[in-house]
Order: sequence, then C-alpha cells, then structure tokens
Amino acid sequence: MKFIVSSTYLLKQLQVLGGVINNSNTLPILDNFLFDIDNNALTVSASDLETTMSSTLDIESDSKGSVAIPARLLLDTLKTFPEQPLTFTVEENNTVEISSNHGKYALAYADGAEFPKAVSLEDPSATTISGDILATAISKTIFAAGNDDLRPVMSGVFFQFSTDNLTFVATDAHKLVKYTREDVSASQVAEFIMPKKPLTLLKGILSSSDQDVTIEYNDSNAKFTFENTILICRLIDGKYPNYEAVIPKENPNKLSIDRTQFLNSVKRVSIFSNKTTHQIRLKIAGAELNISAEDIDYSNKAEERLTCDYQGDDMQIGFNSRFLTEMLNNLNATDVQLEMSMPNRAGILTPIDGLDEGEHVTMLVMPVMLNS
Repeated sequence: MKFIVSSTYLLKQLQVLGGVINNSNTLPILDNFLFDIDNNALTVSASDLETTMSSTLDIESDSKGSVAIPARLLLDTLKTFPEQPLTFTVEENNTVEISSNHGKYALAYADGAEFPKAVSLEDPSATTISGDILATAISKTIFAAGNDDLRPVMSGVFFQFSTDNLTFVATDAHKLVKYTREDVSASQVAEFIMPKKPLTLLKGILSSSDQDVTIEYNDSNAKFTFENTILICRLIDGKYPNYEAVIPKENPNKLSIDRTQFLNSVKRVSIFSNKTTHQIRLKIAGAELNISAEDIDYSNKAEERLTCDYQGDDMQIGFNSRFLTEMLNNLNATDVQLEMSMPNRAGILTPIDGLDEGEHVTMLVMPVMLNS
C-alpha cells in the first residue's frame, strides 16, 4: 500500500486535525492519526472519543487500506520539510516508510481497525449557515462560557435555532453573552449545548472562510460538514438555564461612550485594583464618568474622568474589570451603550454601531458590591 502527497498540503491539514488530540489519552490508539486510503482519496481522522474530525485529501495512489500513524512524530517530521512530494509506503514489518528528496524515515504504525469509529447520527435535523457567520457567533460567545466542572451545562455554548433566527448564548453566572442572527434561520426549532473544544477548532478553521457549513444534530451529537472536513462531537447533556429571566428588562440609566476610550481607561485603572476582586468603581453624574480603583492593602489607587453621554440618575456601580475588559475587547463597535437600573442589578452592554443587518449582540455583566 503506497501513496504520494505534497508535504505542505498534508501538514496544513494535519495541523488542523492535531487540535483534536489530547496530550494524555486513556487509549494509546488515540495518539495516532487514522489514514484511510481509497485510491486517490485519503481520509485522515483524529479523535478524543468526544470529538472526531476528519479531512479528505487528494493523493496519488491505487491502493486501499487503513493504518494509524503516530501523530506527534509525523507532525514534527513534516514541519521540517520544504515543499516536496512525499511517498508513503506501508511495509510488511509494521512500519510506514516516508521517502523524501533527501532521505527515508520509518515510523511504526498501528492497525487502522483499532481506531474508534465515528458516531453516525440517526435521524438528524439539519441547517446550513455561512462559515464566517458561525465563526463570528463562536468568537463572540465562547469567552463568556464557564470552566466549572460542577456545572457542565454552563461550560459550553447554547445553540438555539428557530424558523425566525439563530441564537447563541454563553454564560458563567458572572457574565452572559447573547448573539442573534435574524438573517439566518433553521427549518425547525432546536436547542443543544456545544462543548468548547470543538467550537474552538471550528472557529480556527472557519474564521477566514465564506464556505457554507451544514450542521446536523440530534439529542446527543452534532455534525459539522464543510468543504472537505467533517467534525462530529458529543453534545453536553442537560438543560440550559433560563437566560432570558436574568436579563433585566427595565434599565432607565443609559450611558453611551466611545468603546476604545472606555476600554483603555478600564485597563489602566484596573492595574491599581485589588488583585483578587479586580474591582473598579464607575461613578456617573451628568456627562461625566469617573472610573476608579483602589487596593487598600498596598495603598495603590487610580482614578480617571471621561466625558460621556448619559441619561438617568446619578449612580455608582462596581464591576469586575476583567469581565468588562473581555466584553469591550469582543465588540468591534466605535461606540457602546451600558444600560443599568440599580447598583445591585446586572448592567447590559450593547454596541451602538458596527453590526451587520440582522445581527444583535447583548452582553450582561453582574456588578460587584462596593464598600462605601
């Protein structure tokens, strides 16, 4: 069994698939890529049992068969080659020999039949979405998902599909992001929670592409198909919290401000905040926003004044500066609006401009109690 493939073309595909492989696997076979050859098509797969991803590559071959090749060793070898054709030959003595312009390299392989088979989805629902929209939806929400193993439903992104729109939500109970697209819809109503790892992989591949992605899903798995790649992952089991109930409806106090200016001030002032609480204080009166922080243990304090556009009562509210920074970094608007009702109720951050038609982003940040 042998095939010929371009070194850089193979490396590019394998680097994407390599993101699936864990550093420590319970099953040794999962440290390998599965190479499945069917004449001029080579399908390479990687899996961690929860997520399986495979890509189909064009090669020169007239063989059929499958072998599992050590992933780390193969990637490290391919990274050192300049662009050239490589010939892979599966030898009798359980090694795969790679021949380049300059030399030969032999790697021990495992039997391809030992590699776990990807799940096939029974009776799935499907919807199709443009790759760059999906990548944007993931990057706008994934940073707000939690890392708490005790609350697994909050460690993923909630996909909510309906015939009117697609909504993506992530929260860790301190901050929440809801991203809606009204210019795309699904054929039927569906809800599922996607884990972070496959979403991070998808975001990396799709960020620069305008290809369509077909999403198929049932109660336990989701499958993403685009160009020559398929990603199948197990969904997070459980019911997502009722996020609509947390978003305050009545917010009479509205602050509009230049995003970059606000972000830079928060970053600067937060350097002087307490290292455990990261607390900053916003004091708003008239058209003036006063941002301050103090670390009493070390006698550090900072304060900045900004002009803003504000309608509402004078108020003081405390936030964790890290959450505020993350959110402001994730918006690409020139101006943002912060809506508040009371110092102990969540603030709502929304972009004023910079959105596509039919695109909506709502970010919610919980306040921290101020020591008066």
